Amino acid sequence: MNQISILLTGGTGLIGCSLTRQLLEKGYTVSHLSRSLGKDPRVKTFLWDVHKGEIEEHSIDGVDIIIHLAGAGIADGRWTAERKKEIIDSRTKSIQLIYGLLKTKKHQVKSIISASAIGYYSDRGEELMTEDSPPFTDFMAKCCVEWEAAVDEGKALGLQVTKFRTGVVLDKGGALAKMAAPVKLFVGAPLGSGRQWIPWIHVQDVIGMYLSAVENENFEGVYNMVAPNPVTNKQLTTAIAKQLHKPLWLPNVPAFLLKLLLGEMSTIVLGSTKVSAKKIEAAGYKFTYREVSSALKAIYG
Repeated sequence: MNQISILLTGGTGLIGCSLTRQLLEKGYTVSHLSRSLGKDPRVKTFLWDVHKGEIEEHSIDGVDIIIHLAGAGIADGRWTAERKKEIIDSRTKSIQLIYGLLKTKKHQVKSIISASAIGYYSDRGEELMTEDSPPFTDFMAKCCVEWEAAVDEGKALGLQVTKFRTGVVLDKGGALAKMAAPVKLFVGAPLGSGRQWIPWIHVQDVIGMYLSAVENENFEGVYNMVAPNPVTNKQLTTAIAKQLHKPLWLPNVPAFLLKLLLGEMSTIVLGSTKVSAKKIEAAGYKFTYREVSSALKAIYG
């Protein structure tokens, strides 16, 4: 049995649930920081309220590693000024609340492993983004820069810090469900030009990378959490249709229509982000799903 204790924020989300399950299977002790009590008797839930700046002080007792996944959904609502503030605050103020507790209380936390997003690079056309590429200047990039800076404050506390810039996670739910829905209804089509790059990753590889960071002390710094073979929006839409055995009748969904419907948030689907996975592979990570076809087959097969 592993004697290592892990505290998760965002433990009830899409990735958090899967990660919790696999950590428990490997014998780790897992607890959650959440706004409400959990249902799994194997996982102790500690309460916090980021808005009020409240956190249960015993949440860090005996904890060795903190995995920070908490954050308001990027595409859950139109990007009003209020919504943008909520998206950033939910990521930055939450980790600052934890660090505030670490500063005032005796603990044994050694490392922080945090989510970030490929929104850091945002819309960069055909340019291949590496971890050393500078951030973009739009809202998503600003959010990621502030998020990573807040997490990096842990270095001053002597913590090892690892950050994963996550791509579009392919799983039954989430982004893929939204992409597949029109295809299933025979109205699927590439978005905008369809030539924009999508840095995808299968959820199993997302979990695999988090487990690698937990188990391998050499994982430090920032890594792109994307599969080695990015695809364009048109290639992904076509691959989804093929896997679902549905035809694509329409040529594309016009960009102006998406801008009208989504406003500034349309950059999520119209932006082109081509991202390199070389650094994570050089660190020794072996991908389960390198091609989008095999990833989709595993999800829908």
